[in-house]
Amino acid sequence: KESDFNVFTNAEVVHALLVSGGAKFSRKDIDDLTEKAKETGAKGLAYIIVKDELTSPIIKHVGEDIAKAIAEKVNAKKGDIIFFGASDWLSVCKALGAVRVASAEKLNIRDNKKAAWCWIVDFPMYEQSEMEDKIDFSHNPFSMPQGGMKVLEETKDPTEILGFQYDLVLNGYEISSGAIRNHDPKIMYKAFEIAGYTKEEVDAKFGGMIRAFEYGSPPHGGMAPGIDRLLMVLMDVASIRDMYAFPKNGKAQDVMMNAPAEINPKLLRDLHIKLDA
Repeated sequence: KESDFNVFTNAEVVHALLVSGGAKFSRKDIDDLTEKAKETGAKGLAYIIVKDELTSPIIKHVGEDIAKAIAEKVNAKKGDIIFFGASDWLSVCKALGAVRVASAEKLNIRDNKKAAWCWIVDFPMYEQSEMEDKIDFSHNPFSMPQGGMKVLEETKDPTEILGFQYDLVLNGYEISSGAIRNHDPKIMYKAFEIAGYTKEEVDAKFGGMIRAFEYGSPPHGGMAPGIDRLLMVLMDVASIRDMYAFPKNGKAQDVMMNAPAEINPKLLRDLHIKLDA
């Protein structure tokens, strides 16, 4: 279809995803995977099927030579399929990430009996805000930038700055997240300045932490393990809500405890709380 090729139009990046054994996907399977990509905001999902010949609606646009070069570049073999994402970098990653997970489920190659651990490091410190035309923090604003004050002052494109941030992943789920703390008030003021915060705003929002660091703080870091997520993977359940004794429903209500609920006016008076309609 013409639309299969149009997903490349005006794209900042084009990424390829090789799915080994994916040539067996039916047209319905590919349509399902396309819908998964669209759920992330993608306009479509182009592909090349690798059999005795390369087959794809986009070959007539890019040509046989380019299609073969792509297949060689990703080390595609007979029986594979190559999917393409085209847009800005973050959107492409989201779309192909969803396609990758859905493809693994269709091929039944996700084995939760195996523990596949992965460290995610070198997070970008900043990103372009999706809501506003400005630079914003991408992950943890209180982490130390790699290179300290020097990199903050000398890097022209803030999105190229990396943070000392890390995640521990098990079987595709984030199990623990952490960072090396930005313990220097001067570096912290500069880091927030790049994201559009004034010194006065930083003092107003995070004054307690700033004042504590001004007394002197050694370099330090840490991480917060998600025991509930770890148990979810080990017990092979589909939802983290299965790990809680009193899970919330889709409306964030605890049906076992009947919460949230109306509060006795006397209790509000005792706590000096006034509710305004």
